[in-house]
Amino acid sequence: MPQVNNEAYLGNPNLKRANTAVEFTKEQVLEFDKCMDDPTYFVEKYVKIVSLDEGLVPFSMYSFQKDMIDTFHKNRFSICKLPRQSGKTTIIIAYILHYIVFNENVNIAILANKSQTARDILGRLQLAYENLPKWMQQGILNWNKGSLELENNSKIVAAATSSSAIRGGSYNMIFLDEFAFVPQSISEQFFNSVYPTITSGKTTKVIIVSTPHGMNMFYKMWVDSVNKNNDYIPIEVHWSEVPGRDEDWKKETIRNTSKEQFAAEFECEFVGSIDTLINPTKLKSMPHTAPIKSIKGLAQYVEPKKNHEYVITVDVSRGVQSDYSAFVVFDATKMPYNVVAKYRNNEIKPLLFPNIIEGAAKLYNNAHVLIEVNDIGGQVADAMQFDLEYDNLMMTIQRGRAGQVLGSGYSGRGSSLGVRMTKSLKKIGCSNLKTLIESDKLITKDFHTIQELSTFIKKNKTWAAEEGCNDDLVTCLIIFGWLSNQPYFKELTNTDVRSKLYEEQEKIIEQDMAPFGFLDDGLTKEEDEPTIDEYGDVWHPVVRKGQ
Repeated sequence: MPQVNNEAYLGNPNLKRANTAVEFTKEQVLEFDKCMDDPTYFVEKYVKIVSLDEGLVPFSMYSFQKDMIDTFHKNRFSICKLPRQSGKTTIIIAYILHYIVFNENVNIAILANKSQTARDILGRLQLAYENLPKWMQQGILNWNKGSLELENNSKIVAAATSSSAIRGGSYNMIFLDEFAFVPQSISEQFFNSVYPTITSGKTTKVIIVSTPHGMNMFYKMWVDSVNKNNDYIPIEVHWSEVPGRDEDWKKETIRNTSKEQFAAEFECEFVGSIDTLINPTKLKSMPHTAPIKSIKGLAQYVEPKKNHEYVITVDVSRGVQSDYSAFVVFDATKMPYNVVAKYRNNEIKPLLFPNIIEGAAKLYNNAHVLIEVNDIGGQVADAMQFDLEYDNLMMTIQRGRAGQVLGSGYSGRGSSLGVRMTKSLKKIGCSNLKTLIESDKLITKDFHTIQELSTFIKKNKTWAAEEGCNDDLVTCLIIFGWLSNQPYFKELTNTDVRSKLYEEQEKIIEQDMAPFGFLDDGLTKEEDEPTIDEYGDVWHPVVRKGQ
């Protein structure tokens, strides 16, 4: 047995202080080297976890967990899509434990959607560390609920996922737990701020693990990994790979929850909210692609084409980070309409936004521009008209009970430079938008737009983004939905959405109502002649004697 000084860290008999002398046996040296080279062996032999039924027990890994450790160890970037309660966090804890014990001078960040969740994960790792043999442990320099530091100068910090969580630090491994549940704005800011840190080293690792939760940053990174558009190695586990889960378990779980909940949490489907404006089935079938070009925030999917008619709809924010100023560029030359570009920025000031809009509009053949003017959008519209003197700014006119009508020019009283989002206009715009998208008459391949549609839900008697989500791009689509059925728009584009949709529906109806054929079997239907019933049997009338 090794000779270990009986010096515990802060009175904890399960931990040893830094600089505690340990004398290894030859067998322990060999065992230490074997564990260093083989993390799977180390986890199975030395890592202990708390079982709900049995308490503290050795970690007996499932086969897919062994594959996960092998993937983590051999690759820098890994992304895992796993069902609920499949031991995904436990296996990450075990691998991080191996990483910090057998590597010197490494920094590790455990980040979760909530600070308390990250600390709970660190607490579970600390429990596993306390149950390692003393001769295998590193001495403790610092040990608390939010971080730990070992005498080999390796450190772990636990925090909520945010743009400032690990800003300024240098990390060898970042573990992102339940990344799909981090708000979209935070997840985007996080990667924008820490990605340079992540890629600064040649051996740094990023491990992302989550159950899906709608179409968000995790969804995009997962799809890109599957399509080999990024460097992440995808790891997918089906619920049936977890021992004890079979069809009977599935039926019981659905009976106690719902089919939708089972699909999201165990089938790992990227379903968004249930009560969305656009049918969830349609949303799942809408592919997204990367823009062909990005110019100062303008993401282009199709280059401008000569003689094409383009329309831009604009939603203006106050320039604070909770909302985005956005506009969408549509090719309105013919149906189906196509989203050819989009702009989305939560830092642009309203004073500068008109110049951005004008630049995109001129790029796309002096596109027609329609701006929402409910709030400070009026300032943007005024700047476009009077300061920049942009010619193709669309206007609306109040027509009594008919409400706002798209007009051809400014005509004084009742006219507006842009359009006001009223309850009536939003209702019409949402209805038209739903019809256009679900009938494939409006095509968008922009990820952010599809993502916003997946969280644009029914709220009371209207439609809005669910809590913590944005709907700035969707607002642009709603304005276009209203615009698409305006008489003046039909004159500009020579396209009548309603009549085209009706023509298509009429053809379908005519096909469904095609006349049936009739079979002449040679038998007449006279009163005294035989007839054929529905089963094909021939019936002869009974003629009584004497008649």
